[in-house]
Amino acid sequence: MTDQVLVPTSADEAVSLYGSGEGLTVFAGGTILLPEIATGKLRPERALMLHKAGLDTIRTENGRTVIGAMVPVAALVDHPIDLLAQTARHVADAEVRRNATVGGNICAPPGPDAQRGDLAAPLMALGARVRSAGAGGERTEPIEDFLAGDRSGRLVLEVELDDVERRTAAAGLRRRHAHSYAVAAVVGAVRVDGSDLRLAAAGVAPTAVRLRAVEESRDAGDVLRDVQPVDDAVASAAYRSSILPKLVREVLDRLELK
Repeated sequence: MTDQVLVPTSADEAVSLYGSGEGLTVFAGGTILLPEIATGKLRPERALMLHKAGLDTIRTENGRTVIGAMVPVAALVDHPIDLLAQTARHVADAEVRRNATVGGNICAPPGPDAQRGDLAAPLMALGARVRSAGAGGERTEPIEDFLAGDRSGRLVLEVELDDVERRTAAAGLRRRHAHSYAVAAVVGAVRVDGSDLRLAAAGVAPTAVRLRAVEESRDAGDVLRDVQPVDDAVASAAYRSSILPKLVREVLDRLELK
């Protein structure tokens, strides 16, 4: 049982109760945490429940789309940003999508048997920024910087995207399963004039990774300079290393980039 349950009713109250995050377990959709509690792997001392914190909306303002951390993955399935919608449709199964949240998907820790955080790759490709709170106050930073840093003491509040017209593409392989685990996925976006190419990969490492070397060279073979695939129950590192350049090439071709 949890010793203390905190249920903020606004984003400001959530930030105040979170503080530095020390000794606190944050519950979003609970699709990862609840099974760990049920099996005795996790016993939170203090729990911050975000379901009433007002972080579950998607809004458009000042030329950008803002997605609250508690927006369920299912809400993105029909989103007008097609790259997000494509990815959301393949996250786990319908029941998980209804409960899992955008913030939880981004912050998911590495899984012991499969990689997590599918949404981070398209968000990277689209130039998303994460607004979070914690020790040192609030900050907004590119999602790739957020994931690369120490995010253990950060509470994700929302994700923002500039409303810029882009061509997008995606390619990937998934293991057939009730939860549709990603073997590897590559996504890309480029402005309609061919500038600002952004590529990212997910399902191959503990977090999604931006493919900066490939962005610069436009050579699919450079992808292994950007990411070192891992072994898990879904696929081996060697297999992922062999298919990643092919997936990158497919995305570049779909973006009409040579």
